[in-house]
Amino acid sequence: MADAESTTRMSAEQKTSSEYVVLGKLTSPYGVKGWLKVYSYTSPMESILEYNDWVLRHQGKSSRYRLIQGRLHGKGLVARLEGVDGRDQAEALAGAEILLPTAELPELPGHDDFYWYQLEGLAVETIEGVDLGVVDYLFETGANDVLVIKAREDDSHGVRERLLPFLPEEVIKQVDLDAGRMVVDWDPAF
Repeated sequence: MADAESTTRMSAEQKTSSEYVVLGKLTSPYGVKGWLKVYSYTSPMESILEYNDWVLRHQGKSSRYRLIQGRLHGKGLVARLEGVDGRDQAEALAGAEILLPTAELPELPGHDDFYWYQLEGLAVETIEGVDLGVVDYLFETGANDVLVIKAREDDSHGVRERLLPFLPEEVIKQVDLDAGRMVVDWDPAF
């Protein structure tokens, strides 16, 4: 599950709590037999189908469903859940978030490997100790992953948002999940 950039793309969109991570969402029914279209936040997107037990959060309520079948369909995914046997039942689940208990995530191979959701919310400071803000989210580009850092309101450099390449050893000098901070080699003026 870990990639070459030392992060794993899991819930780039959002982190729901320390107990769960959002893997994706159900978007709309597919056909009349209870299938649903799935938007996956995992990379590769079909990795979401490796998890058989889904917790769905919809309209403030959570319920458990077992994935019976899932597959690639065109440029997306479709899935069938146990107990969802018709279009009306599938329609009722459209918009639900697909959650996974963080305890069920696979162990990452190295101590310098992270899931994206673990980096979101970390305080970011330069090697000189200048506060840059917090990691809001990450996104993927062709060359490398990018951290979006939201400045705090009292930011003295006048920069509201920074885009930093997630380049371990070059830009990212230290990640301390326990302390909730990341140290970077970055000019605060950028």
